[in-house]
Amino acid sequence: MTATVPVLDSLGRLESEAIHIMREVAGEFDRPVILFSGGKDSTLLLHLAVKAFWPAPVPFPLLHVDTGHNFDEVIEFRDRVVEKYGLRLVVAHVQDWIDDGRLTERPDGTRNPLQTVPLLDTITENKFDAVFGGGRRDEERARAKERIFSLRNAFGQWEPRRQRPELWNLYNGRHRPGEHVRVFPLSNWTELDVWRYIGREGIELPSIYYAHEREVYLRDGMWLAEGPWGGPRGGETLARKTIRYRTVGDGSCTGAVESTATTLDEVIAEVAASRLTERGATRADDRMSEAAMEDRKREGYF
Repeated sequence: MTATVPVLDSLGRLESEAIHIMREVAGEFDRPVILFSGGKDSTLLLHLAVKAFWPAPVPFPLLHVDTGHNFDEVIEFRDRVVEKYGLRLVVAHVQDWIDDGRLTERPDGTRNPLQTVPLLDTITENKFDAVFGGGRRDEERARAKERIFSLRNAFGQWEPRRQRPELWNLYNGRHRPGEHVRVFPLSNWTELDVWRYIGREGIELPSIYYAHEREVYLRDGMWLAEGPWGGPRGGETLARKTIRYRTVGDGSCTGAVESTATTLDEVIAEVAASRLTERGATRADDRMSEAAMEDRKREGYF
């Protein structure tokens, strides 16, 4: 009798690929870690890791580079998830690097570009050899160049010419002492795929991903929230708007979008209709130059 092979839908195929990648890393590397901010993509990564290794616990710790300019709802959610799954969380506080002189506060108040040094130092200190990230190829043109297994040199830098081909879903994790590999299981997902999967799996997210009222001010076409990072300034005024966040990060450069989407179905419909990527619409740090993301990646950024 011939066995029936189940047919996977598009989300099932993406899930299967991501779980396969995670299990490959568990088999090839000694000290992997998952970058976890509490945002939707890293929360999805963690959900996939739970499924990949169930009923055993997730065999990797989590790493968060904390700028100190995070949204309260996201940090509360991060800590609750860590406790729920009994995970080990390593936090690299950017403020520690500022306090001891390894970093200097920027004049514009944003700390997003300051994350690179704490990230690389923490990877080196803990001897992490594989670092899972939630980057997707649809987010930004520099990320579209990224392999699923992305080799970083001994300085943590991305060298596009040293990236290996990944034919037939074969991933090469070889690296020299001091080097490490960034791993992107969500490479082939889109923002819409992420939201549809979150809906299918019933994955909880921080509340700021759904429409809520907040005091914000307009800068360079984006709604930014007031916080310890400063603002508003010079003619900018606070206004109470119904907004939501498509991505989360450093509050000084993460913008919100006006929205009335309070449910998963409404968010999915809104994302499906959007013609701007989430980073293009809501991340001021990606507007610094045409090659802003690629420049940061070469330095060792996510």
